Amino acid sequence: MNDSSAANDTPDWGALLARVAEHDDKAAFREIYKHFAPRIKAYAINQGFSQHAEVLVQEVMTSVWRNAGKYSEALASVSTWIFTITRNQRIDMLRKLNRTRAEVVIETEDLWQIPTEDTTICSIQNLSTEKFVKTAIDKLPEEQMIALRKVYYEGKTHEEVAEELKIPLGTVKGRLRLSLQKLRVMFEAKEL
Repeated sequence: MNDSSAANDTPDWGALLARVAEHDDKAAFREIYKHFAPRIKAYAINQGFSQHAEVLVQEVMTSVWRNAGKYSEALASVSTWIFTITRNQRIDMLRKLNRTRAEVVIETEDLWQIPTEDTTICSIQNLSTEKFVKTAIDKLPEEQMIALRKVYYEGKTHEEVAEELKIPLGTVKGRLRLSLQKLRVMFEAKEL
């Protein structure tokens, strides 16, 4: 088996998604579903969302079908795009499920973590509101706050942030790591 045949074993997810967007191609969508649905379900179970894992898979894959035309290969890989949808759908479902509670607890990994090979984010627990998170972020040093917002609020890659800020990629990653460490300390100490 040569290198070119091994490379051909992995589908071109971007091309399949384009076929879904342009032609409502059910066969292309089926390939995307077969690959990503089990991963979404595993993510949901791993995040303690096992009761609603199947519903989450259906919501995410419906969103992928409806929004395939909005995907841009220049902004993110297909897996990053799909797991961003997954994360957002999970947050929406948590909000719906917890509307009757006085306090909604959302871990920051729910807000930020996307399971990709190049993303490692520490877990921060016991956040009660989005305002609480924003207040904590505002307390960060400016350079860390900017990097954090560009990656997690604007959805930019580490490379895009490095290019935009004209700083080395390692500096961006370091600022993100430090900002998440500081957020963890703030949340654990409840310094807000």
